[in-house]
Amino acid sequence: MGYVKKMLCVIACSSTTLTLVAQDKQPEQTDTSHKVHVLQEIVISASRLQEKQLTAPVSISKLSNAQIQQTAAPGFFDAIGSMKGVHMIVPSMGFKIINTRGFSNTTNVRFVQMIDNIDNQTPHIGAPIANALSPGDLDIDHVEMVQGVASALYGMNATNGLVNFTTKDPFTTQGFSIQQQVAVNHVNDPNDVSARLYNETNIRWAKALGTKWAFKINAGYNRGYDWVADNRNDLFPNGNATTNLMGADNPAYDAVNGYGNESSNRKTLTLGGKNYVVARTGYYERDVADYNLQNVKGDMSLYFRPTANAQLSYTYRTAFLNNTYQRSNRFRLQDYLLQQHIVQFKNSLLQARAYITSENTGHSYNLRSMAETMDLNFKDNNKWFADYTNAFNTAYASKQDVAAAHHAARDAADYGRLEPGTEAFKDKLKQLQEINNWDIGAALKVKAHLVHTEGSFDLGKLLHTGLGLQVGADFRDYIIVPDGNYFINPTDSGHNLNYTSYGFFVHASKRLLHDKLQLSAVLRATGYEYFNLKWNPRLTAVYELTRNDFVRFSYQNGYRFPSIFEGFSNINSGGVKRVGGLKVMSNGVFENTWLKSSIDEFTAAVNKDVNTQGVSQAAAIEKNKGILKHNTYNYIQPEQMHSFEVGYRTIMLNSRLSVDIDFYYNFYSNFIAQIEGSIPNTTDSALIPASLYDKNKQARYRLWTNSKTLVHNYGTEIDLLYLIDGHYSLFGNASYQTLKRTNTNDGLEDGFNIPKWMANGGIRGTNVYKNLGFSLSGRYQSNFYYQSFLINGNVPAVFNADAMVQYVFNKPSLTVKVGATNFLNHYYYSILGGPQIGGFYYTTLTYSLK
Repeated sequence: MGYVKKMLCVIACSSTTLTLVAQDKQPEQTDTSHKVHVLQEIVISASRLQEKQLTAPVSISKLSNAQIQQTAAPGFFDAIGSMKGVHMIVPSMGFKIINTRGFSNTTNVRFVQMIDNIDNQTPHIGAPIANALSPGDLDIDHVEMVQGVASALYGMNATNGLVNFTTKDPFTTQGFSIQQQVAVNHVNDPNDVSARLYNETNIRWAKALGTKWAFKINAGYNRGYDWVADNRNDLFPNGNATTNLMGADNPAYDAVNGYGNESSNRKTLTLGGKNYVVARTGYYERDVADYNLQNVKGDMSLYFRPTANAQLSYTYRTAFLNNTYQRSNRFRLQDYLLQQHIVQFKNSLLQARAYITSENTGHSYNLRSMAETMDLNFKDNNKWFADYTNAFNTAYASKQDVAAAHHAARDAADYGRLEPGTEAFKDKLKQLQEINNWDIGAALKVKAHLVHTEGSFDLGKLLHTGLGLQVGADFRDYIIVPDGNYFINPTDSGHNLNYTSYGFFVHASKRLLHDKLQLSAVLRATGYEYFNLKWNPRLTAVYELTRNDFVRFSYQNGYRFPSIFEGFSNINSGGVKRVGGLKVMSNGVFENTWLKSSIDEFTAAVNKDVNTQGVSQAAAIEKNKGILKHNTYNYIQPEQMHSFEVGYRTIMLNSRLSVDIDFYYNFYSNFIAQIEGSIPNTTDSALIPASLYDKNKQARYRLWTNSKTLVHNYGTEIDLLYLIDGHYSLFGNASYQTLKRTNTNDGLEDGFNIPKWMANGGIRGTNVYKNLGFSLSGRYQSNFYYQSFLINGNVPAVFNADAMVQYVFNKPSLTVKVGATNFLNHYYYSILGGPQIGGFYYTTLTYSLK
């Protein structure tokens, strides 16, 4: 029996054995949790063609359905967080972001998430809403994770990586299943939240109608109380350091999760002969946010197989959700509706699909704008700061010290403002929630669509040349309904805004040296509206050292094009207008803007001279005007990255140990980033410094552009699985990623935003006593510096321990799983600006009727 023809399989079972074997014949698929499952290592995400994971040309990991069942995670999406090199960001229980290899943020547009090869991003966000519009646990067959760039084959900005959720085939996996999970979180929550219940129900029904037709229906519902973001550390602690007003006495106090007291809500006041930076009071996030979490989702699919090798299918997916979302601000997503219509066809030579994704943000709103406009509706800025000034002068004249006078001034200026929790406050919040203008309201009103078509053809199989040859093409159109606030059509206000792209690729592969060497090359061309055509090559080589040992090398080039929001946004928010970086949106703004970073430095220098040197304000402005810097950035361009990777996969120790290790080196240019700046209301060069010192004499902007920084980073990842015997297995993975250097550093690039070290490991047992299984695992990540437009700072190191026990009843077909994530209940921050996350304790019952 020739080993070239052998296929390595992972045999995994929640109640029998777990072993690695080699075999010739693909076994018949089954779907019973109490029998042996032979889970083929066939992957398609690495090359769009079926291949063994052991011989895949790039770094790829697979999580099978049986492996998901054996983890301590409450669901498949959470289980992904324990895969090799994965960093899971958690702005909300209902909005978790997957990323690999760094340079991530809370809207990770560099990482692509797919379901059965269908991109499930929301059109205007440009990234998926976690697991909101995706399969339930009952319908997941396996998960494939490509760590690193995948743009050459998939386009769609997959520069950090790609994950593909493959669902169960209704022809081979039939029956009715129901799953009920009940959980508790917020146990001993440091944010004074009492323990809360979480409920999740999933249903799957699939049936084949003869040999040609089949259908499946999935439905899911979950409800709980979200993790709370209530970090009250001061983001502007030195705003009044020159007057020794620090900590609780700082009149410019800006809490991390307090809104309405940011830089746009501050003013420099001359009080008692000194300059003080004073901010509006604002509200804490928990005052204006609704943390009730809910998601109703479902899908229906109809399949037709005219022949044994051909299949046509239609799928409808929908989700209706409430949760929290974080970008440069945090948002309440409420009554948010997502829908997908999908048509796919595939046979032995051709794969083709078309789909449309529709998005309606419902009654969502911006938490920062809500807090700002709540204050402004009580009293406008001019009136509030005037009242503050008068009250300070009165208190200071009565011999109160400076700190006490500031507290008295704030109390007087705030007198009569709406108090959180009152009926008047709730009524005003509902009113502002529907006003689609962030200067006077807080609504997020977006309707958008994504239309995508693609096809690929296996020419190599058709021509029988011995050369693998695949060609493909795709077309995409983003369609945005202008709302007059978030988006406008800059060229035709009466019509929808369109943003189109297209791409095509050629993939060739060849086996040499008696099939020991496999070479492949991919060349992809991608074009986006407003940009020139970009070429993405990928070169790979895989060499077979022995029947179970393979080394691989790859080089890839990837591009990320601006998302809809980065290219076309047009938002007024707190006196700052956020404008997309395309010239059609921001023509003339770049040329006349002065950088906010220099304006802030200039303002601080003027105040310091006035407060410590006793000079006049006019003289201080004249002295420090050289600090001001004119904008040197330009209209937005695609960002680019190059990636080199070498890897090694093996099965050893009598098929008991599986090892996968890789090393990579990347460098990036043209990071898509934001700058803030102001345009003075004068063209007289002599008056510009004074205008930039006074916020009432300038127009402020936030602009999407490109960083000038060139970034080099490298890392390594290892994945291990050791089978002790037929009942116990040890598993573990670890990754190391770091910045090597930055050139032309301007600080605008996205933060690396990933721990230098991440590790997962543990032990699993199956059939340790009859049908009893268990899992015990731990996850460690080192502290790391987090950089975002909301907040910068260090995220502390994290160690979490997860555990579960599971029992499978044969009659009835019932699985009982009791477990916990972070069962030690050590509350931690996944990111800064986000919530504290504690233990999650659950019981899951899964019943199947065949």
